[in-house]
Amino acid sequence: MTHFRGKRLPRPGHGRPGTVVAAVIGLVAALGLGAVGQARAAPAERPAPDASRWSDRPHGFASLAGGTTGGAGGRVVTVTDQAALAEYAAAPEPYVIRVRGAITAEPFGAGIEVASDKTIVGVGTSGELVRGEFRLAPGTHNVIIRNMTIRDSAVEGDWDCKETDFDGIQMDTVHHVWIDHNRFSHICDGQLDIRKDSEYVTVSYNRFENNNKTFGLGWTTNVRTQITVDHNWFRDTKQRNPSVDNAAYAHLYNNYLSAQADPGDPVWTYGNWSRGRTRMVIENSFYDHVQHPYQADATAELVQRGSILRDTTGRHDEWGEAFDPREFYAYRLDPAAAVPALVKRFSGPQRRIGDSVTLRVPADHPTVQAAVAAVPDGNDVPVTIAIAPGTYREKVVVPAAKPKIVLQGTGQDRSDTVIVYDTPAAYGGSTGSATVRIAADDVTARRLTFSNDFDEAAHDLDGEQAPAMKTTGDRIVFEDTAFLGNQDTLMTDSPKLTTVSRVYLRDSYIEGDVDFVHGRATTVIEHSVVRALSRGSATNNGYVTAASTWTGNPYGFLITGSRIVSDAPAGTVHLGRPWHPGGEPDAVAQVLIRDTGLPAAVKSSPWTDMSGFSWRDARFAEYRNHGPGAAVTADRPQLGEDAARAYTVAAYLEGTDGWAPHTRP
Repeated sequence: MTHFRGKRLPRPGHGRPGTVVAAVIGLVAALGLGAVGQARAAPAERPAPDASRWSDRPHGFASLAGGTTGGAGGRVVTVTDQAALAEYAAAPEPYVIRVRGAITAEPFGAGIEVASDKTIVGVGTSGELVRGEFRLAPGTHNVIIRNMTIRDSAVEGDWDCKETDFDGIQMDTVHHVWIDHNRFSHICDGQLDIRKDSEYVTVSYNRFENNNKTFGLGWTTNVRTQITVDHNWFRDTKQRNPSVDNAAYAHLYNNYLSAQADPGDPVWTYGNWSRGRTRMVIENSFYDHVQHPYQADATAELVQRGSILRDTTGRHDEWGEAFDPREFYAYRLDPAAAVPALVKRFSGPQRRIGDSVTLRVPADHPTVQAAVAAVPDGNDVPVTIAIAPGTYREKVVVPAAKPKIVLQGTGQDRSDTVIVYDTPAAYGGSTGSATVRIAADDVTARRLTFSNDFDEAAHDLDGEQAPAMKTTGDRIVFEDTAFLGNQDTLMTDSPKLTTVSRVYLRDSYIEGDVDFVHGRATTVIEHSVVRALSRGSATNNGYVTAASTWTGNPYGFLITGSRIVSDAPAGTVHLGRPWHPGGEPDAVAQVLIRDTGLPAAVKSSPWTDMSGFSWRDARFAEYRNHGPGAAVTADRPQLGEDAARAYTVAAYLEGTDGWAPHTRP
């Protein structure tokens, strides 16, 4: 993380702010944060209304000068006790630390020291630090604290906090910090103290409640701090909402101040205060029954525009030019009238944030495998590995101990993001040679291409297996994916013969020539294209399927609502053959191809024997296929109408747990 300690952000009319804006607009567009200021994108390009409220990348000043990424690139860990939280938070390495449940600090008021390169995030809405505080020592940088409740470190009867100094989060001389979607309640002294020349800070979507000295910034004569404060709810708080002392740039927008505590105090009950030489801009906030909603020292500057004031009293100071936030970053400005409803809904801990984790390749991790390695064993929440467009020449293994992973290509097309390697089965069998191997349950892959580009001709080989993908886990989903190879391109398997694993492919593409869809998993291929490549033969150009379904499993492979295509000569491609690995008699193939277009390349007798096992003893069938390769003959068993009703996508997939990926939009 680079920190431009000696470089000042330009003031309006100085330097080259346009360069800053251009760079940041690109970043914000990628994050779906909307256009600069109040501008709106064209309807076709407009992000979902809530897009920026869920982004796991900060906006505002914390996004500048190298940005704030927290523990990105480090391991993901889950903690449930004080000792583990303290250990990982203080570690020198980067960590994404998930806090599950309430952790009560001992002794009362104890601090959790947070080192650089950390993300601390509550799991669901359960993560709490009770009677303790987070402390960021001088020099700490690149820290994200999200989705936590921090509460109850106040001492009863000590409203002014004269006897204790227990903050919720305290930081001194730090840089690049994002405090987001937390709830602070009943804390003494400050709920959030940002002190002594801290820089590049964003405080967003938090709830500050039931407190006296709430949120202060400064404790310095220098004018260095840059801070964004947006979409926070200050409720039943008395002062420092926030108080900002000697900040170079303080941008406050879309905040909601309500139910002010102790309004009878004529001086020390107030909303926002621009102090010292602070330059403050307030935009589209909502003040409801607030005394001194915004005020400024004579030496400070305060610009206010677009806010709504309901039954406010006292000071409403506005003077000076301050600065234009649009010179530094893009942001979405919500209408002031909408602020109470928006802030009530979106501030504080949110299940949508705490129930998932996103790891980025290569921004956070250099390889896909490195990102998989960062997922904790026994993972119990969805972890999305967002893979940027590019070609990743590597092998990837998702171990059985790492379930609930989503491999997500972030390009516009599945061909934009390719994972490829070139190992044949001769060097490791189907398991060791697969470019990608998924042994875990509940794994999804979207908008990706998986390839094994082993060159048979270059190695004087003919018919060498080289799988692009092998799965053994259960409840595996492939959406908008492609599988490229020749022999054994896609293997959907299970841990052992009698274990049923399920795989669902939708809107995908599979190509190969020999047994290129094979294995014993219950596999549904729907709304997809299956391409049988030509091997240059005038008589036999291979086999689409080679199922090895356990005889106790009625459901093997189903290809439905799809197209099988081929550039091979007419009558040279088989639909399948029965694979009995190692001569296993109880591996009795089940394959149904229904409601699918067939090319002229399909043989008139499309099923054939394998390794001494007759295809007639397997469970091969067709139903209502069409196209030049479709026919009904004695060598092409057809499913009857009654049986067809029992061999649907739902029947193949739902099992005993009701798994139904085919019903999702």
